[in-house]
Amino acid sequence: MSEIAQKTAQMIDILPDEEQALAYELIKRMVLAWDPDFVKVTDAEAERIEAAAREIDRGEFISHDEIDWN
Repeated sequence: MSEIAQKTAQMIDILPDEEQALAYELIKRMVLAWDPDFVKVTDAEAERIEAAAREIDRGEFISHDEIDWN
């Protein structure tokens, strides 16, 4: 991940949950406006991505703070 992406992720992580979702949608819209086909995936990959997005929407994810990176 690039340094600017890391800094962006860190800033978004500071926001309340509701605002994080708004920031994500804003970035997503900007990327799609810049390149509507920014990700070309297979049907199976698209299904996994959608499943993961639903899990995130339900709050079913592990915070990077909970991972032992060592």
